[in-house]
Amino acid sequence: MSVDFSWSPRPGDWRDALRIAVPLYRWAPWFAAALAALGVVVLVMGMTLAGVFGLVLAVIIIALVPVGTAVNFHNHPLAAKTVTGTADEHSLRMSVGEAARSELSWAELPGWVETARGFVLRTGTTAVYAVPHRAFPDADAVAEFRSLLVEHVGPAA
Repeated sequence: MSVDFSWSPRPGDWRDALRIAVPLYRWAPWFAAALAALGVVVLVMGMTLAGVFGLVLAVIIIALVPVGTAVNFHNHPLAAKTVTGTADEHSLRMSVGEAARSELSWAELPGWVETARGFVLRTGTTAVYAVPHRAFPDADAVAEFRSLLVEHVGPAA
């Protein structure tokens, strides 16, 4: 079984990968919600300046994740280039034209997660790969890729 895929990355793909791999990205919305709630409580208590400060910080924390990801995405020289790949019984291969190529044996992928947007593949190092569902030609190819991951890496984390 072999699955071919291709896509043009979007900032949301990077955001998915960062939410899985970096705890700060994962917990930022919860921290912002707690800070906003505290800001509202302080406002109700009559401390206007402190309450507004807390609410402004909450908005900044919420905005940092998508804005920071978008800025990093647009500043990366390969970010918006089309990625092509193939997954088979032996390995996962991806390339960005002639500029970058990766071949990972399944043993090099200790885990993976499926999000609403796609698959986030973890490596033994700090690298993560986001492969969106839209990279595949149809739902059957998505299911085949998922089957390869389950067979060779294990169930989703």
